[in-house]
Amino acid sequence: MQYQANALEQHWMPFTGNRDFKENPRLVVKAEGMHYWDHKGGKILDGAAGLFCCAAGHGRPEIAEAVYKQLQEADYAPHFQMGHPASFELARKLCNLTPEGIDHVFFVNSGSEAIDTALKMAMAYHRAKGDGQRSRFVSRERAYHGVNIGGVSISGMVKNRETFSGVIPGVVHMRHTFLEEHRFTRGQPETGAYLADDLQRFVDTYGATTISACIVEPIAGSTGCLIPPKGYLQRLREICDTHGILLIFDEVICGFGRLGTPFASQAFGVIPDIMTMAKALTNGAAPMGAVAVNDDVYDTITNAAPENAIEFFHGYTYSGHPISSAAGIAAQDIYEKEGLFQRSADLSEYFLDAAYGMQDLDVVTDVRGYGLLAGIDVASDGVPGRRGLALQKQLFWGGLHLKFTGDCALISPPLIADRSHVDEIFDILRKALKAL
Repeated sequence: MQYQANALEQHWMPFTGNRDFKENPRLVVKAEGMHYWDHKGGKILDGAAGLFCCAAGHGRPEIAEAVYKQLQEADYAPHFQMGHPASFELARKLCNLTPEGIDHVFFVNSGSEAIDTALKMAMAYHRAKGDGQRSRFVSRERAYHGVNIGGVSISGMVKNRETFSGVIPGVVHMRHTFLEEHRFTRGQPETGAYLADDLQRFVDTYGATTISACIVEPIAGSTGCLIPPKGYLQRLREICDTHGILLIFDEVICGFGRLGTPFASQAFGVIPDIMTMAKALTNGAAPMGAVAVNDDVYDTITNAAPENAIEFFHGYTYSGHPISSAAGIAAQDIYEKEGLFQRSADLSEYFLDAAYGMQDLDVVTDVRGYGLLAGIDVASDGVPGRRGLALQKQLFWGGLHLKFTGDCALISPPLIADRSHVDEIFDILRKALKAL
């Protein structure tokens, strides 16, 4: 496909310094396997699975063929009072992966939409039980839950919030889980479970009967890969059970094998009431997200409505879109056929050895990792985020794609990666950091 070189200004890009980018654009024109290719012909190793999306790597013909076939058969069908078989089949496949008892899936178009949908489900659940006064949400500092207004309201990253004052009321934030004593801890820290008692403090302060749900990322991903202390998630579950509070896990990053299990819920042994997912759901090949709920949430909401009435007044034009559903089915088939979740688990120790091997560099101030996900903090040059952006650009032109949040490099390769890819990722990164 041919592109006009001067056709950049019209696109207002997301989460990007538009003026800076358009002076020296970094354009991807091809993707296959573990690699991207830029518009100058450079080959780039994908060390971030795109944006935590492409678990099976890029350019999978199975997904392309499934999408093409679906386009030929039925390009679009609404899911308001009618449906398409593909979304039901995908829901069935997803419920084979979710923890026991989480057997109902509501489709959306992104992780951000999944979060706002989960919040509305929590509201609807309590109202159906006659507890409509339960309108407060408990989230966490440094949380990222997408960019829609509900997600912004519960997020705890200041740059994502400070411009947007019109957030929903009644949200309180627990402390994040990083402690100074956790620096360079491999896996789950031994200390810090007591931080979950912030939820109990909010119960004591506001009253349990005012709290709808507690929502957390099992691993706080976008903020820099904060691993939950041992016992932390279990304590949240215990407090929620005691006080009738729903527990929501945001699995958008951790889901689909990133931690060596289908979801983080299985990795940490804690089952939420509601869980959100997106990104690798379709291997990043088509926009899609989903919210999965347990039988209690689904049955309570649906049975509260009159017979034959709409039970949940919510949905999107593209919910369960046939094309996205086809991509999702094909992606799930690949994950199962190639055993990618187990492959992730098998590669994890080697990957983490390489990640924690970076701590000998003076510029590295912390390493955190679990499964095939790691965050490496780089010392600031005095202006937060400036060094991280410079590194991201340098690495792109040097043949490596990583995501940076501020001065933290986030490494999350596709699950098809092998040891040679891990070696290459950290060799390129080491050389860039040594040159600082």
